[in-house]
Amino acid sequence: MKIAIPARFASSRFPGKPLAMIAGTPMIERVWRQAVQAVEQPDDVIVATDDQRIAATVQDFGGISVMTRPDHENGTERLAELVDTLGFEDSEIIVNVQGDEPLIDPGLIKLVGSKLEAHPDAALATAADQLHDPSAIASPDIVKVVSDKFGYAHYFSRSPLPNNRDGQDVPAMRHIGIYAYRAGTLRFLKDAEPAPTEIAEKLEQLRALWHGLKIYVATYAGAPSVGVDTEQDVARVEAILAEQRS
Repeated sequence: MKIAIPARFASSRFPGKPLAMIAGTPMIERVWRQAVQAVEQPDDVIVATDDQRIAATVQDFGGISVMTRPDHENGTERLAELVDTLGFEDSEIIVNVQGDEPLIDPGLIKLVGSKLEAHPDAALATAADQLHDPSAIASPDIVKVVSDKFGYAHYFSRSPLPNNRDGQDVPAMRHIGIYAYRAGTLRFLKDAEPAPTEIAEKLEQLRALWHGLKIYVATYAGAPSVGVDTEQDVARVEAILAEQRS
């Protein structure tokens, strides 16, 4: 299993985000240090970037980076270029860890990677946890997923899912945005026709379902991670780190 961390310098809300300092350490380094705890050796973690400043920072802390084109529309395309550049076999498993998750649980990374390995008929694996807050279930900012009895995804949506019409006790599951891919899956998806549902929902994973690929959804019982979308989020992460040290 390999871990890939896409890291773009450009960001409309937070330019240079991967290099933002969090309690004295660049964010990309904090993500990398969480990721290396999930693999056998640090060289199994690769940063895919479009910026020499990020690549230089990764080199400074002892990581490996690969330069990728700046014009990719999404992380899937960037990872597809990465697997081609490195010549991975189609069967190689790559876990995509977002470069703005400095507190990501290494156990979550291991979970999705191991579930994909254990389910050879799946093209991808991801994770979900249970939602209880009605406002979260209704929020379009939180993606929900419904799976079959064997753990494979039926559908992902920003709408309440399932629509609990009669108020029965049917759990809602929040999708956690981490994916394990086979390298061949990345090669297929980068050229595959976009799904109408993908365009409507603005959810990349719906392309895989539309083309008949199976996505295994692992149930995660850990604490939710705190991502960094804006400069204000840096202070939230620093507060959590300070509490962990106390």
